[in-house]
Amino acid sequence: MCLPPEKASELKQIIHNHLLRMDVHGRIREVLAETIKHDQGSAHRPLSEGDFVRALQRRGIIDDVMRDLHFTQESAPNIDAESPSKPADHHVDQDSMHLKKTNLDPSRRYLYLQVLGGKAFLEHLQDSEPLPGQVCPTFMLYLHFRNQRFRSKPVPCACEPDLKEGFLLEIHRDSFGDGSKMVDATAMLSMCDTVHLVLIKTDTSGETTLVTSYFLDWRIVLGSPSCKTCFAVEMMGVGSESKIPAGVLTVSLELFPPLQETLNTDIIVTQQSLERQRTAEKERLFLVYAKQWWREFLEIRPSHQSKLVKIFAQDENGVNRPVCSYVRVLRAGRLLENPRQAARFVSLLTHERAPVVGGGGKQEQWCTLMAFLCRGKGDCEDHATLLCSLLLGFGLDAYVCVGTKVNSGPHTWVLTRGTDGSITFWESLTAHRYLHRPIDPDAPPLVPQPKPSSPYRTVGCVFNHQTLLANCQPSDAVELCVFDFQNQSRWKAMSEEALKSVCAPGSTASLPPLPPLCAPSLDPAEVSNHLELEMRFLVTEHRKDLDVATVWDDHLSYLLSSALSAYEMERCTGVSCGNEEFQDAVRRAVPDGHTFKGFPIHFLHRNARRAFATCLRSPFCEEIVCCRGDHVRLAVRVRVFVYPENACAVWMMFACKYRSVL
Repeated sequence: MCLPPEKASELKQIIHNHLLRMDVHGRIREVLAETIKHDQGSAHRPLSEGDFVRALQRRGIIDDVMRDLHFTQESAPNIDAESPSKPADHHVDQDSMHLKKTNLDPSRRYLYLQVLGGKAFLEHLQDSEPLPGQVCPTFMLYLHFRNQRFRSKPVPCACEPDLKEGFLLEIHRDSFGDGSKMVDATAMLSMCDTVHLVLIKTDTSGETTLVTSYFLDWRIVLGSPSCKTCFAVEMMGVGSESKIPAGVLTVSLELFPPLQETLNTDIIVTQQSLERQRTAEKERLFLVYAKQWWREFLEIRPSHQSKLVKIFAQDENGVNRPVCSYVRVLRAGRLLENPRQAARFVSLLTHERAPVVGGGGKQEQWCTLMAFLCRGKGDCEDHATLLCSLLLGFGLDAYVCVGTKVNSGPHTWVLTRGTDGSITFWESLTAHRYLHRPIDPDAPPLVPQPKPSSPYRTVGCVFNHQTLLANCQPSDAVELCVFDFQNQSRWKAMSEEALKSVCAPGSTASLPPLPPLCAPSLDPAEVSNHLELEMRFLVTEHRKDLDVATVWDDHLSYLLSSALSAYEMERCTGVSCGNEEFQDAVRRAVPDGHTFKGFPIHFLHRNARRAFATCLRSPFCEEIVCCRGDHVRLAVRVRVFVYPENACAVWMMFACKYRSVL
């Protein structure tokens, strides 16, 4: 095999780094010293190269190097890569502990993070060891660092979970640092980007729970001998349990290639302390400003005390942050095509209020974006901030609205302003859109007024990544509200400079970085086929319990696909299309004198038994599934539409045709 020059130099760099890690040079020096010492008495015979090689073989050093420097076809440099400097997947297979599928750029520096296991997850102290093949709750660790995201393999939940995984992270990536220059210790010391670790528990039904969310400062490795360190990380709980330890992870950090000279530990501690002080001072000054701003707002009108004006919100770790810091400009690359598809994607993430132990009011918890995406579910605030971030990425003038919904209390949704002054509300939980037309309270009684089209009752404030505006109008009713943000008599704005000091990317060390969206890893056709087979089995078993035979009509099942596709397209675009062809095809497939019945239903999960139980609660679906009569033929079709983060829109349609009896 002939390697091109750039690949040969890359391979040499990998081998050189490996030899440094094994400290081969030091071991060779030891052997050389011993060999010279032993041969001093043998008439001072000069040492040959062969003598020295035999000494290395006796000590087993050559065997150790060749055994550890193991290249498979998978781990060899990717000669066919699109770009010689473009890294491949940097996930590390812990079964062999070798860096597989890694295309290391010799001009860049990497951080190798290993999770060596967990312990003290006391909530799972009583969990028994799962039997082979047994379905059990699992842990999965997610990681984000400087625009790179990874996840571990799922492992059974236990008091000491077998979380053993390795991740190879690029220190400088995209616009960070000079891509053609090896980043040095001083430059790395100034990088305050943390490694965000999120641990998710998935139960046997597929429901996810956020266990812990931790920000790891990796720069401690800059002061470690040989640029490698290992330590235990205490992971705290989330929400109301954010002060209670959830468990401990053992973490190892190593730099590739190692630094020629490591930093003094005192320098690292001083840098971290200065960053904390700078962040604390910025947050203190903003708090002073926010208090003064709020006092001025209350002086305008005493009734403002009751308006829902949100300035700070608590994240999953119990940290109070300005609400504007939860919104960023988020571009989805080629994963989402337009704003309406973005709204559809956000609506597919499950709505679930933050869990709380005991009764009482709602537990407030605005999740960081990484925790929300990994868990795949969150409250209306999480959905609204994500949708607003995506709409900003698509170039819209978008804001999060904080107010109330008719008959359901406090709520958040998204607002966009058109260049023509039009106002559109976006419901992040459903992807529904509403055009806002305010009522003019000063208009004559006979002048027709627009009817409220949205489900929103009041609005107290709006915000995005740069702006926070409180509603100063006499009434906070949405139907009377005029969204003219330049009018200071209607909206009181916070200073953009003050917000930028604590909310702009990189402004403070405590601000969580924005993770990119991940492309889906599910194959829609494979998932659809698997779920459809499960549904057929469940229907057949259900009819068998009723002593009714089941005959499937494959052609009719196939025809249902076009209807399901049209339903999903309508949810994405708001435009109905394709049903005419479906209706014509069904008429052709159902003979004269036969009756056709169909029942479509939509889910956000892929649990077949749970979905079937829900379907049977509908009398229309039960009538189809339990159909009796002459020449009964059943059909079922499942279409799974996959979006980023493996969010799924699951459409099912049950149908039957049978001979009508007069």
